[in-house]
Amino acid sequence: MKIDKKIIKELTDCLDEFNLTELEYTEKDTKIKVSKNNVSINNRTIPIQNKSAQVDDPKVSSNISSGIEVTSPIIGTAYHAPEPGAKKFVEVGKKIKKGDTIMIVEAMKTMNHVPSTSDGVVKQILVSDGQPVEFGQVLVVLD
Repeated sequence: MKIDKKIIKELTDCLDEFNLTELEYTEKDTKIKVSKNNVSINNRTIPIQNKSAQVDDPKVSSNISSGIEVTSPIIGTAYHAPEPGAKKFVEVGKKIKKGDTIMIVEAMKTMNHVPSTSDGVVKQILVSDGQPVEFGQVLVVLD
């Protein structure tokens, strides 16, 4: 039996996104049950890495510069461009105006444009393309 890791990844992302402790998915003869610390496929349990430990890494927060912080309005996946291979919305050193899109945060197949909260110059981009983000997480720092 071949296990589609993409489905497991999507299910574990849903756990975090909706603050769930357990989620079950069934398709034909395959049953996948995902909980905070393990995945069960057809009654075979596989431990998984606790993703919340990655989010609360103190090294990440200490790298944030002072300035105007633009935060994520929702939980989802951050994207730097409107589509793969397209020009990025912002880059370090680029001057932007209030309301300009700095990133897209995708949640449940909906692309949500994240606007800049003020005018400024992009000082830091704190998330990588395709990285999961939390509500209120700093995405960009402006000067």
